[in-house]
This record gives sequence, structure tokens and C-alpha cells, in this order.
Amino acid sequence: MGNQEVSQKLQSIYHRLMARYGPQHWWPADDSLGVIIGAILTQSAAWGNVEKAIANLKAARALSLKALRQLSLSQLAEIIRPCGYYQAKALKLKSFASWFGEYYHDDLGKLFAHDIDSLRQQLLSVYGIGEETADSIILYAASKPVFVIDAYTRRIISRLGLVPESHNYSAYQAFFRDNLPADVRLCNEYHALLVRLAKDVCRKHPICPRCCLNSLCRFYLDTE
Repeated sequence: MGNQEVSQKLQSIYHRLMARYGPQHWWPADDSLGVIIGAILTQSAAWGNVEKAIANLKAARALSLKALRQLSLSQLAEIIRPCGYYQAKALKLKSFASWFGEYYHDDLGKLFAHDIDSLRQQLLSVYGIGEETADSIILYAASKPVFVIDAYTRRIISRLGLVPESHNYSAYQAFFRDNLPADVRLCNEYHALLVRLAKDVCRKHPICPRCCLNSLCRFYLDTE
């Protein structure tokens, strides 16, 4: 499949998803800091549990970088307990808050002034921030055009028969980057729509007859 054909198929997938589900308006957070905190807390957690943890942070008046630095590790862990792996995530939050205070004096504008590659490398240098978390921050908090690759995206793209030659994170990301316009809204909505599809029908045990992409899907066509 040539690049133009791949690009056309990705565009067709996007338009079908948009027609079925409409704009998703992600990320579900009040501000950029909320996105960053949510991106860290949502690692291996359902968003509903993350919302409970964020509500606890708000109630404790701890939804700020200064407050995160002032809380002890055990205090913070108890506050975010609903999101699971709360001790590890408390350490990750405190690590980010300390790093950000030391290098950027809590100024998100200075951090987000970097280009995508530089911003990504800096975020990846912080304890507890991996590729998916870094890209979620870049897309949803910094509003820069990167495609977030998560388990849902891998599952759908694999079933559609569009798997890149390599199965690592960067190969999946390059697959989208090389075949779609570098547009923030497109990256935002496309990723959110794939998550919506994965939760709705393209589950571990898929409900293919209900899927708006089934006529494009190798998995479905091979099992008919």
C-alpha cells in the first residue's frame, strides 16, 4: 500500500469516526496543569478513577505545583489513592513538580515555547514520564501536533491491517505523522475518536457488525 493510499485510508477512517461519534473535545481537564496531572495519573488507570483522584486534589487544595511539592509523599499518595498505583504515581507527580519548579519556575509558557522534539526530550527526562504520557502532554496541554499512541490505537490499526513495519511506539507515531497533516485539532480528535471506538465496539472481543469501519477492516473481512 503506497503512501497516498495509506493517507487516503486514514482520512476515510477519520471521517467515518467523526460522522458516527462527532467531536470528542478532549482532554477532560480544566487547564494545562490539569492535563499534565491527569496524564500522569491515568497511567494504567480508568479515567473515572483519575477523576476521583483529581477531585481529592481539589478538595485538599493540592491541585498546584507548589502544593504538590509541599505535600509529603505519603500525604499525596493517600489523596490520589483512587487512581491505583498511588504510591508510584505520587512519586511521579512530585518528581515532575520538582523538576518543573527548578528549571521553569512553574511557567508553562516557557516550557511550551520549545519545539516538539525538544519538549518531548525534556519531558522524557523526568522520572515517570514515558512516551505516551509525554505526547499526551504535548498534544493536549501544549497544543502541538503529535499523535498519541496507546493500546487502543495499536489494537485498531492492527485490526484494520495498517500495522507499520516495526511495532515500537515511534514506528506507530511516524505512521500517523507521515500520512496525516500536522494539525492539532486533527491529532486531538482522531486519537479521542479511536479511544471511543475501542471502548464502544473494537474491544478485546470486538462487536464488528456494529462498527462503522468494518468495510475497511481486514480483521472483520477475514472472519466473515
